Amino acid sequence: MIKTDVLVLGGGLAGLSTAYHLNELGGPEALVVEKNADVGGMAATVSKDGFLFDHTGHLLHLHDAYGKKLVLDMLGENLAVHERSSWIYSSGAYTRYPFQANTHGLADRVIEDCVNGFLKTVHRPGKPLAGQPSFRDWCLKQFGAGISRHFMFPYNKKLWRLPLSRLTTEWQGRFVPRPSAVEVLYGALTDQKKFFGYNATFRYPLKGGIQALPDALRARLKPGQVRTGCAVERVDLRERVAVVKNIGEVSFNRLVSTLPLVDLIDMAESLPPAVRAARRRLRYNSVYNLNLGVARDVSKKHWVYFPEKKYPFYRAGFSHNFARANVPPGASALYIESARTSGEKVDLAKLENAMLAGLRSCGILRRGDKLLTKLWIPMRCAYVVYDFDRTPAVERIFPCLRSLGVESIGRYGAWKYSFMEETILDGKRCAERLLGRAPTVELSDAELKPLK
Repeated sequence: MIKTDVLVLGGGLAGLSTAYHLNELGGPEALVVEKNADVGGMAATVSKDGFLFDHTGHLLHLHDAYGKKLVLDMLGENLAVHERSSWIYSSGAYTRYPFQANTHGLADRVIEDCVNGFLKTVHRPGKPLAGQPSFRDWCLKQFGAGISRHFMFPYNKKLWRLPLSRLTTEWQGRFVPRPSAVEVLYGALTDQKKFFGYNATFRYPLKGGIQALPDALRARLKPGQVRTGCAVERVDLRERVAVVKNIGEVSFNRLVSTLPLVDLIDMAESLPPAVRAARRRLRYNSVYNLNLGVARDVSKKHWVYFPEKKYPFYRAGFSHNFARANVPPGASALYIESARTSGEKVDLAKLENAMLAGLRSCGILRRGDKLLTKLWIPMRCAYVVYDFDRTPAVERIFPCLRSLGVESIGRYGAWKYSFMEETILDGKRCAERLLGRAPTVELSDAELKPLK
């Protein structure tokens, strides 16, 4: 039996960051076990036929001084800064992101509907929303009926796959900008180029895809501290023993899990019935990501949102515009995302045909385009669903895990909506807690502003 002070489940950014910060702070020994052949988790890159494909668009949005310094130190000159070129395609026209501030270019009736509805929220706001509002009610209150009808409702229904009256607002405060009335009017009259939102700028590796980030973090760990090809099969939280494929039994004092919370609970022994009941209330969505290599440059944009139901995808991105090293000379790379509820059966061949037809109908692909390669990257647990059951469930689960000496962290371990920088910071705070230190301040719940 192998013994370790801290066993870290998952070699993604949160797990690697935990081990790195334990080392930096002079903490106990940590062993990271990862089921895949390489580190990275969702922040990984697949190489095929000269193309580098990430698990959809993984871009570095930096908002914290420490997080920025760490990332820049790790990647050094292998990092470029981009000003976002993101768009919405609806009613046969491209408008800039975010939709609520950029309706110029749409039909006059659509612009009028959106602007009038927004101005009503300013001049006739009505009563404040009581209690915990639904995302649907919040959209109507914040943006009005027009913007909600033409973008907020259809887009979020495609992504979250449930009635928006069942979705809370707990996830969106930092990510959905609310422009002023002047900005809404200006963006209706002209092509407004002001950058809104947490992702107005982003950084991305010049070479190696986003895989360069977890690889750089792993390179800072001790030899043998990460074991790949080692899936966790069972964890006894009372005896503090895990059964790991290709290793056997691993005895630990403290456990850090970055696995999806539902997976940890399913494999863990010694959990009370109330925790298992709460686990059954947790929902997540899967994303089916089709990657294409095309023998020409299909777009200068970074990514495009598709709210309309006739398109079987909610977003398409162009990773050759993140880094030219992602593609062979003269080629371009697309990632196309479609969401499904967990466990929903998907006919990939049928979905692929529908995606290709949709890309042709909006003009991104031409009928004569030569596809050099294609690759499906399904992501089983991609988005945590913030319905009204989520918070009561996690409030039941996490105190029990903590009482058993378990830290469940990261986007999926903490069962939240977050991004790569925050995931790295989660690992730092986890290491501090394991050492009995007061963790550093978390990123604000207010709207995030990118650091330059």
